[in-house]
Amino acid sequence: MKRAYKDTRGKSGIKLVIILAVIVLVLAGGLFFYVHGISATDPGNKDKVSITIEPGTGTLQILNQLDEAGLVQNKLCGKIYVKLSSPDSIQANTYVLSKDMTLTEIFSAMNSGDPAYTSQSKFTIIEGATIPQAAEAISKESGLAEKDILDKWSDKTYLKALIKKYWFLADDILNKDLKYPLEGYLYPETYFLSEKDPDIEKITETMLNKMGKELTPIKEDIKSKLNMSVHQFLSFASVVERESLFEADRPKIAGVFKNRLDKNMALQSDITVLYALDRTGVKVSIKETQVDSKYNTYKNKGLPVGPICAVPRSTMDDCLNYEPSDYLFFFATKDGKVLYSKTYAEHQKIVKENKWY
Repeated sequence: MKRAYKDTRGKSGIKLVIILAVIVLVLAGGLFFYVHGISATDPGNKDKVSITIEPGTGTLQILNQLDEAGLVQNKLCGKIYVKLSSPDSIQANTYVLSKDMTLTEIFSAMNSGDPAYTSQSKFTIIEGATIPQAAEAISKESGLAEKDILDKWSDKTYLKALIKKYWFLADDILNKDLKYPLEGYLYPETYFLSEKDPDIEKITETMLNKMGKELTPIKEDIKSKLNMSVHQFLSFASVVERESLFEADRPKIAGVFKNRLDKNMALQSDITVLYALDRTGVKVSIKETQVDSKYNTYKNKGLPVGPICAVPRSTMDDCLNYEPSDYLFFFATKDGKVLYSKTYAEHQKIVKENKWY
């Protein structure tokens, strides 16, 4: 009697095909994951991101810097890329990159020291800086004339174009009583110039883009917490910025000014008078408090007609989270200590006992 043998060759072939198919799918999936992981984090976003690579910095440290700056899609894939590509000749420099660059493009630029991506120079807009100070800082590094910068920032046609482009700019900046239309809107920060012959329009947009990134997350809070427009808010915050020597005092000083606004009292801020007079310092005479200017918060109730300086996000947050109190007055002593009072009589006594100028 013949034995019946089962032909398993067909089934074995099918199993092999399935296994191979699974392997191919896994490899394809892994490749897709890897390629996506080293792709650009935000295609189309050409906003400048500066990264400073110090001498002797390792590739994994550089990867961490890129990740913190939002330039790495997937850190695991980044580590794999660094391991496979072994970029070992990265040159120490400040690189001006963007989120529309892939990890391959970024490391290629740093590995070659490509001058197209290295900073030619930088300028800093300090916290509390005014428009003339900003123009001076830019002029020194860019070669652009201060007058040309200020003229561009006062050009009505240019300003109207900016209003259309940026949600936080409104017709408030076209007010004829403003000394500088963009005062308070150019975010205080260190900016890097990647071009040998930069133009003021690109520089201005870089600063406004930064301001937009800082204002967008607090857009609703400005309305709900303070019931102010952006222009009013920056005007308010700029006064707090210039009146506060120490960060710890800002929430309380903001609270004092908020109380005065709520009671329809004049802010009576000396620094608004000094701004109107194009002066620095602390001493303001009684005669000077009568200067005819919409910035003068002695002569005019409410906020000044516009911001008086550049305001950092930390001050904005302190204004939004001002410290509630019954205080209506404050006075800073020579060492910067701020003394608060609830009545004018108390305030006068404090001033008499502590006046130093």
